[in-house]
Parts: sequence; structure tokens; C-alpha cells
Amino acid sequence: MKTILTNCLNLAKDKKAWLALFAGLFLTLSYAPFEIWPLTFACIAVAIHSTHTSKNQYGKLASKHAAKYGFIFGLGWFGAGISWVHVSIATFGGMPLVASLLLMVLLCAYLAIYPALAFALSARFASGPNSYGLLLISTFAITEYLRGVVLTGFPWLSFGYTQTDSPLNYLAPIVGEFGLTLICITIGFSLYRLIFDKEIKTTLISTAIIGLISVIGVVGHDNKYSDKTINTLLVQGNIKQNLRFEPSEFWATMSKYQDMTRPNWNTDLIVWPEAAVPEIEALADSFLAGLDSAASFNNTALITGIVDYQRHTRAIFNTLIVLGNKERDDEHGHYQYLGNNRYQKHQLLPIGEFVPFEEILRPIAPLFDLPMSSFTRGDEVQNNLRANGLNILPAICYEIAFANLVRGNYRNDSDILFTVSNDAWFGASHGPHQHMQIARMRALELQRPLIRVTNNGISGVYDPISNTQLNMPQFKADVLKAEIKLIEGDSIYSQYGNLPVWIAVVLMGVGGCLLRFSKAYFETEPSNN
Repeated sequence: MKTILTNCLNLAKDKKAWLALFAGLFLTLSYAPFEIWPLTFACIAVAIHSTHTSKNQYGKLASKHAAKYGFIFGLGWFGAGISWVHVSIATFGGMPLVASLLLMVLLCAYLAIYPALAFALSARFASGPNSYGLLLISTFAITEYLRGVVLTGFPWLSFGYTQTDSPLNYLAPIVGEFGLTLICITIGFSLYRLIFDKEIKTTLISTAIIGLISVIGVVGHDNKYSDKTINTLLVQGNIKQNLRFEPSEFWATMSKYQDMTRPNWNTDLIVWPEAAVPEIEALADSFLAGLDSAASFNNTALITGIVDYQRHTRAIFNTLIVLGNKERDDEHGHYQYLGNNRYQKHQLLPIGEFVPFEEILRPIAPLFDLPMSSFTRGDEVQNNLRANGLNILPAICYEIAFANLVRGNYRNDSDILFTVSNDAWFGASHGPHQHMQIARMRALELQRPLIRVTNNGISGVYDPISNTQLNMPQFKADVLKAEIKLIEGDSIYSQYGNLPVWIAVVLMGVGGCLLRFSKAYFETEPSNN
């Protein structure tokens, strides 16, 4: 116990530990809703400074130091950045405050392992600043990839999202958010070298690299507005979370959405949120048939979220279905249960939609036994939805954070990126704002207009060419009519994904290793430490 207290006191007096922690905490201000995007580069530069033992020292000792302060940086980064998770745990999880805080600490500590590993590996295998910079970019690429796939993945708060509204967002259709993340690290490292080492060469090289990517983007740019414009209606019901899956409230919820839609049938496309129809699809057949007929009569299509429980297999899917016209020359709706024109969510949310080790965890607390927490995965690759002659690229809630999944369902004739959600779990926190920011980044990558509709906000539309966004207020039952210009052409990212970025990562990793083993003359540190 005495040793633990001594270590805690030493850590409290450690200036670099405080630097690392505050760099992580302030990084949250780079994301929505604050969007102070230049802070990203400053926070990364401070994090790099705090993870160094000595400007001339690399190897085992340096890697232990880097892991320690990289972990502290990660605690600040995720502790503040995903604090909104605690809102859902505390409000709906049914756990004591101490237990919910402990759960948050464990989650943030797990996520902090990834930046700690990146800093540690870079320091361990570098022989000087140049090899360190190359290895830092390549190791962060690897650890960020792992963070997005291990234990089903949690790719939230990647650095690249901070640039959604920055002047660098024009690079998103070229290198994607993943590439922007590495560009952020490159700029942060250049800033570190400029401020702490008074070295400008790295800054010049970084500027040249960004310039080269920009030239590639100009040459390969193929996106422009088409001659098609559509009118769309977004319906936000603002149903209280504790009532959404109460059977006694099903009809009231369904009637509310129907009543809000009825005066607005004169649009090309109508969209309702995730599970806007709370009744099981097989039991809502008469309600859906009525909507289908109404949409068809008004020559429009309606997309809604619904839960589909298939009794013969006992599989339950978080689903999107299309009612009304599928093709523009379709005079009558032909909705059929289990028809092909549907989308089933693939990337399920841990705890919320499936519970790992459920036999152990479900009895512990209500958090692990939430309503609708036994979903089945849909296929990873599915067809676009057809709605009134439009090809709709769908993603449900959490899925929009998985760039490869969304791109995997993109086709060159996809007209609109469409995502639904229910962020009522997270109250008035910054979580829903981050969620919308992530969705807008997907639109930038693929260069397709975004429609996002949720239960209580943030619902809106976004044009990735003009960078204009139109939202309706949060926490209010409302509708939004919007005119959307369709876009044609394929972005570089939509065609090649992250392949070009990974090629660059491999080359940087090899270059960093070669510098280490060759002890090249330009790996010496400047004499003024």
C-alpha cells in the first residue's frame, strides 16, 4: 500500500503526466460540437513531447516512458471524449454510480492501450527523430486499425474526424478519414519538431506531402452535381426513451409518426428513424400495408426502421424497409414481409444490441439486459435500398462509424447516403454531435449527399460539395423538408478505399526501420536540446 501511495504522489508531481493528460482532455474540444480543429495538432505535439524521456534516447527505457505517458494521454482523450457513454449507463443502465464510473474507467483504460502501444513501439524501434516520425505514423495506423476491429471495434474519436469542417476536409474524398488521421499525426509531429527542436525541415516535407496529395485529388476528381434534385421529408418523433419499447405505447408512437407525415406526402422521399415502428414487423402488417398504399397513392416512397423477429429461426434483425414506390414508374406499392428491398444491420452495438458472455453478464445488472439486446447480424454486404427510383446506401446508427463497412455497400449508382439512429440514450451530451460529425465524414469520403434522421436529433441533411448542412432542433417532435441535389461521379476513396494509405504506411514503416539500422547521418538530433 505504501508503494502504491508513493507512486501516486510521484505521478501527481510529474509535469509530463499532467501535460499528457491535459493534451488528451483538450483534444475533445477539436470534435463536435466545439470543432476547434487546430487544437488537434497542438494536442498531438504536446503528447509527443510528453512521451519522450530524452531527445537523444530511444530503446527499451524510452518505450516504457512512452507507454506510460501515452496511456495517460489516452485516458484524457477518451475520458472526456466519450463521457457521453456514462449518460446512458447512469440513466438507463440501472447500476450504482460507483459501479457505472468504474465501468467507464475500465472502458477508457482499454481504449488508452492503443495510443500507449503506438508511442511505445515508435520509441522502441526508432534511432532518431526522423525514424521516430515515420514509425509513429505507421504504428498509429496499425493501432487505430486494431481499435476499429478488436472486440467488434470502437473506431470513435479518430483524429481525422476533427477535420470534418477544417480546410483539410477536401482531402477526405482522396484519403478518407483514416488518411486524415495520419495527416493529423504528421502535422502534429512537424509542430513538435518546430517548437521543441527548432527544426523546420519536417514542416517543409509535411507541407510538400499534403501538396502532392492535393494535386492527386485535383487530377482524380470526378464528382459534380447531376441534373437531378429531389425533395425529402425527415420526421423526428422525439419519443421518450423509456417509452419506445413499452408495448402499451406502440400504437401511440406509430400514430404519431403517421400523423406527422400525413400533411407532407407531396415529396419524393420520406424517412423515419431507427425502429420508428416499434411493433414487430410481422405483427404490424395492417399498419404497414396502409402506409404502403398511402405512399404509393402519393407517388412517393417511405423508409422506416423496424424490428423484424423471424419466428421460424428466432432471429431478430434491426431493419430498414421501403414502403410505397420502389421505381418511379411503379404505380402501386408492393410491400411484402421479408421482401428483398430491405436492409438488416450488420455492425451491432455491444451491450445495446448483443451481449457477449450473456449467461454471465445478463443477471448482473439491467445494463446487460436492456430491451432489444439480442439482435442477429445482417450480411456485411447488402444491396442498396430502392425507393422511388433512387438507390439509397443505408447504415443504421453505430454502423456509420465503420468506414469500410459503409464503403463496402457503396456502388457507383448510389444516390444518397442514408443513416438512421436513436441518440436519446445520450441526452444533451456531445455524443449525438459527434455521431452527426462522423456521418458527415462518410458523406465527404464518398461524395454523396447525406440524410440522417433520428428519434430526437440530430436529424438533418448535408451536402459534401458545398459543405452546407440543414438540421432540425434536438429534443423536439418536428419535420424537415429539404431539397437535395444529387451528385454523380466516384471519389478516389470510393474506388480504392484505404489501399493507397496502407501502401504509404508500409513504405514509412520500412523507411523508419531502414533509418534505424543504417544509422543515417540525418538521424542525429540538433545540438540545442
